[in-house]
Amino acid sequence: MDTTHIDQLRARYDRVLRREAAPDEPGARVERTGPVVRQTSARGGWSGVLWSGFASAREADAAIAEQLRHYGVLGLPFEWKQYAHDRPDDLGQRLTAAGFRAEEPETVLVAEVAALERRPVWPDGVTVRRVTEPAGLDPVIEVHRRVFGGDQEPLRRRLLAQLAEAPDRVRVLLVLAGELPVSAARLELSPDGDFAGIWGGGTLPEWRGRGIYRALVAHRAALAAEAGARWLHVDALPPSRPILERLGFLPLAVTTPYLSPAP
Repeated sequence: MDTTHIDQLRARYDRVLRREAAPDEPGARVERTGPVVRQTSARGGWSGVLWSGFASAREADAAIAEQLRHYGVLGLPFEWKQYAHDRPDDLGQRLTAAGFRAEEPETVLVAEVAALERRPVWPDGVTVRRVTEPAGLDPVIEVHRRVFGGDQEPLRRRLLAQLAEAPDRVRVLLVLAGELPVSAARLELSPDGDFAGIWGGGTLPEWRGRGIYRALVAHRAALAAEAGARWLHVDALPPSRPILERLGFLPLAVTTPYLSPAP
């Protein structure tokens, strides 16, 4: 994929998934206010700035202060998703100066679905199950808790809402060794149909190194192809980036989550 094509794809990604983004969970609200696009969750899910386009550093500072006021009135913490190609170049420093805390940078990777392996090879005794009912979420949440730590109840609420109100937009997957849950992941489809995001994919430590993650990527690529998606995208942390690049994913952008100070 040449540089020009990457630039064009980045511009499409920015337009579809950031500037013209639809809510990524039922009940969430996306607002476009001046040079900022933000989402506010109604159920304790993700709230934050999806896109910004500033003409000057002064405009950026004013918008940062406005978002702090807006979410402060709501009493909500929020995240500012800053991308390396966002302007001004020192936007991250301005967020830090305003009290935001930078999390570990992630690399947005993309791959054309048609170019990916879509025939998963599972280890012996390992199967994958699609979860479509609320009762099936307990082991999914437990795997996420054991792999990623932290409070996974917001994820439970999000998945419950998606399965109930937008089941065509999500594929929730549980990987089993016999009847033992060992990994969990999901595929989320964008309203325009072109992009599909792969999330989760965490595997219990004792089951890593056996090809489960690779098989999950192939399985989700097959589901994305079934749904008519053209591109898979993922926000990858350093440990998973080399695996995904070996599978055919290419870096599109670097994004840093900036967490707001307590409201």
